[in-house]
Amino acid sequence: MPRLSLLAAALAGALSLPARADDDLAVLDELTVSASTSRLPWSEAALPNTITVIDRAQLEQQLALTSDLSQVLANLIPAFSPSRQKMTSFGESLRGRQPLYLVDGVPQSTPLRDGSRDAHTIDPAMIERIEVIHGANALQGLGASGGIINIITKRAPREDGETWQDVSLGASAALPAESDGTGTRVSWLLGTRRGAFDFVGGLSHATEGLHYDGEGRALAVNGVQGDLMDSRATNLFAKLGRDLSEARRLQLTASHYELEGHGDYVSVPGDITTGRTATSVRGERPLEPPRNRSSHVSLDYTDRDFAGGYLQAQLYWFDFAARYGSSPWVNFFGDAPGSIWQDQSQNVSEKHGAKFSWSHPALAGLPLQATFGMDLARDTTAQELLEVGLDWVPKTTYASVSPFAQLQWNLGDLNLVGGLRHERGELEVDDYTTLPIYGSQLVRGGQPETRETLGNAGITWQATDALAFYGSYAEGYTVADIGRVLRAISVPGQDVDSLVDLSPVVADNREIGLDYDDGRWSAHLAAYWSNSDLGSLLVYDAATDTYNVSRQKTEIRGIEGNVALRLGEADRIGLAYARTEGRYDRNLDGQVDTDLEGINISPDRATAFWERSWTEGVATRLQASRAFDRDFERFGARVAAFEGYTTLDLQARFALPVGALSVGVENLLGEQYISYYSQTTPSNDDYVAGRGRVLSLAWSHRF
Repeated sequence: MPRLSLLAAALAGALSLPARADDDLAVLDELTVSASTSRLPWSEAALPNTITVIDRAQLEQQLALTSDLSQVLANLIPAFSPSRQKMTSFGESLRGRQPLYLVDGVPQSTPLRDGSRDAHTIDPAMIERIEVIHGANALQGLGASGGIINIITKRAPREDGETWQDVSLGASAALPAESDGTGTRVSWLLGTRRGAFDFVGGLSHATEGLHYDGEGRALAVNGVQGDLMDSRATNLFAKLGRDLSEARRLQLTASHYELEGHGDYVSVPGDITTGRTATSVRGERPLEPPRNRSSHVSLDYTDRDFAGGYLQAQLYWFDFAARYGSSPWVNFFGDAPGSIWQDQSQNVSEKHGAKFSWSHPALAGLPLQATFGMDLARDTTAQELLEVGLDWVPKTTYASVSPFAQLQWNLGDLNLVGGLRHERGELEVDDYTTLPIYGSQLVRGGQPETRETLGNAGITWQATDALAFYGSYAEGYTVADIGRVLRAISVPGQDVDSLVDLSPVVADNREIGLDYDDGRWSAHLAAYWSNSDLGSLLVYDAATDTYNVSRQKTEIRGIEGNVALRLGEADRIGLAYARTEGRYDRNLDGQVDTDLEGINISPDRATAFWERSWTEGVATRLQASRAFDRDFERFGARVAAFEGYTTLDLQARFALPVGALSVGVENLLGEQYISYYSQTTPSNDDYVAGRGRVLSLAWSHRF
């Protein structure tokens, strides 16, 4: 058996099928993740902590049930919050904190004005695999206080002269059938390699109908934050590579993705007191429906023999626009009490960045692997009101320079790792005027700065070929939602330097764990603790019915574990569990006294599966997910409660004379339940049930 690397990558082996032979990142049995995730060319050099690798085979299983990537993550990672099943990912977290989404190492998140749309910036048809590092870390810079979710896109064939085409046609429908509850998906990709050049690219188009709950009632569309229901999505993708030599490679990647609502339905509020859920009826909201538009271009250069080491360089550009649905503004212009002004906002964010790293496998001839690098980033974000033509959040630019170093020392069965990253960031905001509803206040601009050095360290002991123990400490960081602070200034004489606390949210991740894999049994167990002396939480304000940013001390702890057993050649079963507890200092007395709200932390969850190959051409997967009850306390008194639920999914794949047919039934038993977000967020508008039974069919063929 190969030596365990990345330690907790055994979790991926416990929850997924072996990767296909044409996966040129790494076969899963080798337990590696790509350098775009770990920032290092050797898997053994990554921090020892929990890693989940969702390979292509496993991804295809989940996409037979749902095209929602948040749902895919929730199905396979109990430490990830239950999916909102919406365009917005507001309220979804990993280990009680926000993860950083990447596509091939390009950051998708917008922390300066967190619009919670970063989970939907690329179509699943373009994805090869997903790599998740659990827990705070600074490997990828700003934003990974809860972990890293790196989406790896499709790769070209490995053999010279090889060409393939992938075609997929799919449809989904609510059960019992509803005329407006159907969705469709179609995608086509081409991959080819000719001499030094290789190419993979394609397009996809999808539509989604209305969703229904277990009792056959239409779910309420989220007309402001955005919804996957009643929507369409398109994606154009291309990746061109050239091998300059055996050691050097240049690669250009481009993607354009749009997810837009049709706007054919409006929501009818529910009633929390009576248990009546919100629903949808035919109708049109004013102005344009919500939309996600995402474009990115990256240029990657690698040299495996640069000064005796491995050089990686990436230049990227990311342009993102998240349009939200219309909302009424009472007396918007401040001169007509009771008047209503309809407007809608749009988050716009443009990122330019560069990542450089150089790694040496044996520095100074010692068993010391070393990586040195530097990241440069410039993020400009604003939130505009489209009808009135005014900025709600002024143009805000955050520029950073971040050198880092990572070392790994191999001492036989012991492996020691450690590193430092230094963040030098500056926020630039020009003078601006707030909206008329806030009194058109003139706010003087400023240039607050931050300096922070973040460390990590870890140890691995390979006790036997099958068993490894590890411990680690890593710091991650992000900034508070600056846009929420800047946009609502109603007091005259303010300035950015005094308004904005640019002190980063530094979250540490202390973790101990073990991994076991003897080829038949595999198991992973980890315990973690994560603290922030100056956190960034969303706290509900009942007076304004809004969530505001609060900088408070936060403590989170939890456990994650899984076990899987292979029963002969045909069967495999597994169980995974995650428990998370989080508290914060609500009254600012230095002591944590209040449970984290559901908007910030997930419930305790368990997942289980049974996979069986019935014949050479027929395979099934039955999976279950349980979210457990949870009470929320403030100063020792219960203030909210969550009633848990269980769902069951069934997926089957049938080989056909041409291609293969995938059949999926999500929520097989038609369980009627109220979503975790709805139960823990006090709003009649968002009191929504989870999706009921859904049948999905897809035909796919590679030729």
